[in-house]
Amino acid sequence: MSGTAPGAPSPEGLTAPVVIAVDGPAAAGKGTLARRLAAELGLPYLDTGLLYRAVARRVLLGGGSPTDPAVAEAAARALEPEDLQRGDLRGPDVDQGASQVAAQPAVRAALLEFQRGFAARNGAVMDGRDIGTVVCPDARVKLFVTASAEARAHRRWLERQGRGESVPLEEVAAEMAVRDARDAARDVAPMRPAEDAVLLDTTGLDAEAAFGAAWLLVQARLGV
Repeated sequence: MSGTAPGAPSPEGLTAPVVIAVDGPAAAGKGTLARRLAAELGLPYLDTGLLYRAVARRVLLGGGSPTDPAVAEAAARALEPEDLQRGDLRGPDVDQGASQVAAQPAVRAALLEFQRGFAARNGAVMDGRDIGTVVCPDARVKLFVTASAEARAHRRWLERQGRGESVPLEEVAAEMAVRDARDAARDVAPMRPAEDAVLLDTTGLDAEAAFGAAWLLVQARLGV
């Protein structure tokens, strides 16, 4: 979409720093939605999942295991901005590795300051799994974007097909089920909606309809 959404508030009309938290499971559409909200509102955007993906990639490249706490923490503390620009942060090995390193308290602690600092500077739209509950619990707007397991698996399968990967839909669904269970059951910052988050189910929505629904929710929460 080019231009500004109808009725979009100008950045000058918002009290800075405005933070919008967009949480939810994989392939629910939260990344696409968060990027578009950031563009419409003139706010910085951060895909926090990339931080964990970059940590997992560092570990894997070094021949370590993402389940090794010491190795994972060292990778998190050594993370550089250039790591987020890598072209190999997507794929089943990194998907699972990101979930594994994210379950470790030391890794989350190492990355928490970075995320909060990013939000505090100029406001932000941030997507992840614990933005509204842990990273930015005072965010002005909190959305929890979800979809049925079947819809999310099909979206991820199409995404991987688009990258030239030949993988059965059933295998993708099984991998996502394992990751969902790990993210929801971890002791530190489990994936769950914040108490004051608005639930947005995108199962039957395309990207345009999902944005339209989210935009109405954001306007209502910001009072514009």
